[in-house]
Amino acid sequence: MANLARLVLSDGTVYEGNSRGAVGEVFGEVVFNTAMSGYQEIITDPSYAGQIVAMTYPLIGNYGVNDEDNESGRPFLSGLVVREMSRSYSNWRANGSLDDFLKRHNIVAVEDIDTRALTRHIRSQGAMVAVLSTQGEVETQVLVEKARLAPGLEGRDLVQGVTCAAPYDFNPGSEGPLVVAYDFGIKTSILCLLASLGVKVRVVPATTTAEETLLMQPRGIFLSNGPGDPSALSYAYQTIAKLLGVVPVFGICLGHQLLALALGIPTYKLKFGHHGANHPVKDLDTGKVEITSQNHGFAISQAALEKAGSSGVRVQLSHLNLNDGTVEGLSCPELRAFSVQYHPEAAPGPHDSSYLFGRFAAMLEKT
Repeated sequence: MANLARLVLSDGTVYEGNSRGAVGEVFGEVVFNTAMSGYQEIITDPSYAGQIVAMTYPLIGNYGVNDEDNESGRPFLSGLVVREMSRSYSNWRANGSLDDFLKRHNIVAVEDIDTRALTRHIRSQGAMVAVLSTQGEVETQVLVEKARLAPGLEGRDLVQGVTCAAPYDFNPGSEGPLVVAYDFGIKTSILCLLASLGVKVRVVPATTTAEETLLMQPRGIFLSNGPGDPSALSYAYQTIAKLLGVVPVFGICLGHQLLALALGIPTYKLKFGHHGANHPVKDLDTGKVEITSQNHGFAISQAALEKAGSSGVRVQLSHLNLNDGTVEGLSCPELRAFSVQYHPEAAPGPHDSSYLFGRFAAMLEKT
């Protein structure tokens, strides 16, 4: 029989359900993800470090897990919330259940929570810190106080906990030009798409200096996704500023935000972020609307982007979120740099935006 589990938000709201996955007590900012599938990729995305992820789709785990769809070596999220976790699974690629996967990696989860009500609450009140506990003997008010004292995402450098310890070549046999990929929490699917361009991909830790990178004589620089507050990563955006104009630069998600900071454009925290695989984004160059996969809690505003463009290097708005008007892409032709807030590798999600890797390849050929 499942143990009682409680999700207690810092505003005092309590949701009771049944424990799945590991037993324990964890803290994190609660966010909701609207993807209907791809839960394994979401769970193993390093960008979710420091967060408790609530899936809005009501049935999770029905096709199990496998050894091929992990986006990193292990899960980095703090906890998982679902309406129902499937007791059985069916898929020819599966080799285990989601529940066993969570237990193996010591991830605390809860089911039988009204995820619709939780999502509506977050949309209304904003993302907030919570504690997810399977310790039934602890009084609820004690958990509320713990949630109120736990740190949020603002001002926190979570990249140090997810970046690689040393440089490595993702595709060491390649004889193509070198692309240095800064690992702020990079996903495997991104590395695969970069490698498909015919380049050699060298992944480096987030703290790698510009001088160390340029000694490798790269043809281009890639700035990866990752967790936490971009404004807390001064070492990263100061390094990026030194690389701009030397070689082409392409950034995704956190990499997009760090590129903005390197260009003098500030970031801010969204009310509840963008997490899901169905966000409409307009490419202002072509006029086409892409359905995109997104996972971020911080953004840059159009006003800040326009202000930055009025003095110094010209920075262009390239992509726009059609839900809330936030900046989804920027381009700086003079410095051969561009970035997008969303995930063109789309794991999980639609592949409308995969052309951006081709755009990066074209820039490399001109270098």
